[in-house]
Amino acid sequence: MMTQREKQQLDDLGYLALPNFVPPPLLDELRNRVESLWAEEGERAGSEFRHEPGTRRLANLVDKGAIFADIVCMPKILACIEHVIGPGYKLSSLNARSTNPHNDEAQPWHADAGAIADERGYWVCNSVWMLDDFTEENGATRMIPRSHTWRRLPEPGNTDPLPDEELVTGKAGTVVIMNAHMWHGGTANRTDRCRRALHAFYTRDDKPQQQYQKALLRTQILAALTPLQRRVLAIDDPENDRLSSATTRMSGFLK
Repeated sequence: MMTQREKQQLDDLGYLALPNFVPPPLLDELRNRVESLWAEEGERAGSEFRHEPGTRRLANLVDKGAIFADIVCMPKILACIEHVIGPGYKLSSLNARSTNPHNDEAQPWHADAGAIADERGYWVCNSVWMLDDFTEENGATRMIPRSHTWRRLPEPGNTDPLPDEELVTGKAGTVVIMNAHMWHGGTANRTDRCRRALHAFYTRDDKPQQQYQKALLRTQILAALTPLQRRVLAIDDPENDRLSSATTRMSGFLK
């Protein structure tokens, strides 16, 4: 599923762009679905995860349409995730983020989940699905290639430019696979249009999910999942139940 060049780039730089990965009909369907959810959920949108000033958020997307359970299990995406994390991985969360027009605030530099590689190696990997073009002006993600190897986190709250940072631009339909230990962050949107993306975030099997899928999914959604989807969501994994339910109780995530 991956070429040697793709593997080497993901290993060396920490990210890999897959241009034209999402075919136009699927891209339109994803755009329409997230916009309908933002309209339906209003001020509640994203509340299962967090709100962020200057953006629109959605969370727990696997529960909100079969299309979402499908995209998190695409073979090419899973091959890339496995290359970073290893065979013991699971979906941690699937969210949408739309940077508002004329939003001058950049995201602070961060590694996802505050993750530092441990004795077993890397344990977080993200995929960024571009629903709109990512440009220099509309809030594209910036990254520091090779920072996934540093085993340290950036200064909290820092949004200043850093040496060797790169802006990852691309056409709508591109998916970027990112070793999420790499330092990165969204930039300011200086245009008059929103910039939308999906973030399918995966973690190693010995870590809790950001969004405990088994507890969040409705019965009819659980019943419709394929065996592969159940595996990727860790629905039938007792150890995931223990990890994620304990984290949920501590955080008060489920009301």
